Amino acid sequence: MEMFLQGAAEVLSAPTLLYMLIGSIAGIIAAAIPGFTVTMAIVLTLPLTFAMEPLQGISVMLSVYVGGYTGGLISAALLGIPGTPSAVATTFDAFPMSRNGEPGRALSIGVWASFFGTIISTLVLIVAAPPLAIFAVRLGPWEYFSLIVFALSIVASLVGNSLQRGLIAALIGLAMSTVGTDPILGRPRFDFGLEVLAAGLPFLVVLIGIFAISQLASEVEDARAIQKGEKLVQGEIDFKTWQVMREVVMRPVNLIRSSIVGVLIGALPGAGGSIANLVAYDQAKRASKTPDEFGKGIADGVVASESGNSATAGGGLIPLIALGIPGSAVDAILMASLMVHGISVGPRLIMDNADLVYGMFVAMAVASCMMLVVCIVSMRAFLRVAEVPKWAMVPVVLVCCVVGAFALNNRVTDLYLLGAVGLLGYALRALDYPLAPLVLGVILGPIAETNLRRALMTDADWTLFLTRPVSLLFLIAGLASVAWAVRSHLKGRTQRQAQKEKTP
Repeated sequence: MEMFLQGAAEVLSAPTLLYMLIGSIAGIIAAAIPGFTVTMAIVLTLPLTFAMEPLQGISVMLSVYVGGYTGGLISAALLGIPGTPSAVATTFDAFPMSRNGEPGRALSIGVWASFFGTIISTLVLIVAAPPLAIFAVRLGPWEYFSLIVFALSIVASLVGNSLQRGLIAALIGLAMSTVGTDPILGRPRFDFGLEVLAAGLPFLVVLIGIFAISQLASEVEDARAIQKGEKLVQGEIDFKTWQVMREVVMRPVNLIRSSIVGVLIGALPGAGGSIANLVAYDQAKRASKTPDEFGKGIADGVVASESGNSATAGGGLIPLIALGIPGSAVDAILMASLMVHGISVGPRLIMDNADLVYGMFVAMAVASCMMLVVCIVSMRAFLRVAEVPKWAMVPVVLVCCVVGAFALNNRVTDLYLLGAVGLLGYALRALDYPLAPLVLGVILGPIAETNLRRALMTDADWTLFLTRPVSLLFLIAGLASVAWAVRSHLKGRTQRQAQKEKTP
């Protein structure tokens, strides 16, 4: 208790709270700009914390971290463009909700879901950090590959109205993930001798091109609408904060389930919010009594995706605090910050620096509260985006996308790739191909390939994927997931055909 009070006192000091508030605002703004990820915001924050006390610096970066996970919601809901990779599934229902005249409700649901997801993950972090971390570290490449196979099974529920088109889109995404340097041997492959493909297809470039460029291109198809000054989204600038909070709280099962999914996936090194976002959304859709409403602007979809991705913030700290193993790139930066201040990160961290660890717990809770306050206060300003006509909005967002894609690696070739991928996304959208399976393939393809090859290099016996209990459990879950999705798809197609026959 003494260590807890000591850590809390430092976090709750006026200078630390002020710095955390600035960090929260910076994280939200950075993540709202397509291409400027949470990791980039944390990297820019790191040098500014060197002159601070260790806990103060960590608290500031945690506030950027938490704010960044929520910031991606803003562009996802208002523009249909995920601000960060962890907001991909948020676009599925938040943007249709905005298009249906409820942009304020879409943003408010996402903000409250993010807040509760972070709080739940912090509670789990405090109670279950050591056992969860030990379990996560014991998983080998066999279990990780099986986990990714399970995650890839989500494709079956994201295919839209055509199972064949959804699977084709997923295969395109997997193929795109193999272009560039071999992740194990470091040799070039599938670049066809083109310098522009030598470095591969960066995931963020693909994400921005597929979602942002294709969305912007489709928005300017109607020249008359542009000339009339039509807005990107229509609706009242009203967000009814407390009414929406009750709406989120009245979905406790979805909220808690999605948050737990985020914590568990966040605790697995290398997984992260982009996977948790999609898995939580998928589980919510499967458990829903009205799965056909997902993708049309249902609140459950926004709650699941946002609580799932925000909960990974607490989940990612579990292996870092308990074992000194970073769960993501952001956690690796937090770890580097501690080492700069001379703090040894490992299993003895919580024993030798209990005040620091307890202070991090308090900082997570404070950062989530700050994020909530900043979003509520500035919500009306965010919603002004809905009042900007398309002729002004499209070029501004396009410039932000181009700058974000270039800032990733400072390569001009990435801009060529951005244009090419954007045209591909626009063509697929015009042909009614779902884009989510493609992005999922690009995200999970490299992780699946790397762990499959590591497993076979460690032991050539492929039956280990079936004889290791956790690996087998994930594979069975993946098969069950595909079977359920195919059954639901066939059932839905039968119902649509029956409705067409009844219609005169």
